[in-house]
Amino acid sequence: MDSCAPREPAFEDESEAYDLFTRGTALLRDRHPAQAAMLLRRALSLEPGRNSIREGLGRAEFALGRHREAADLFDALLADCPDSDYAHYALGRCLLELGRSDEARAHLRLARALAPHTELYRETLAGAEE
Repeated sequence: MDSCAPREPAFEDESEAYDLFTRGTALLRDRHPAQAAMLLRRALSLEPGRNSIREGLGRAEFALGRHREAADLFDALLADCPDSDYAHYALGRCLLELGRSDEARAHLRLARALAPHTELYRETLAGAEE
């Protein structure tokens, strides 16, 4: 299982899953979420327990407006890493989009508490509490 600390994935550099992951995250970085999601879904099917892949796929799904799917991925990530500030933030954003404001604020507060100096978390939480 992945460690909760952000880092490069520990799977083999030569593996198909790693190749799909690196290509998918590059596409996501270049703002091509549909193509990224396709590759990251394939990578996750090969390495179903990889939180790094879950996070990337969750980001792609969110960018595509598939908030329920993204929420499920971030929720699974939090099951493995309950102290992941980014996963709490991302799940909070998904829940806001799904109209589940009370649950969203709880996750956004946790993200803010886990990383108090992150301005993005502060701004998002402030907007959710208005």
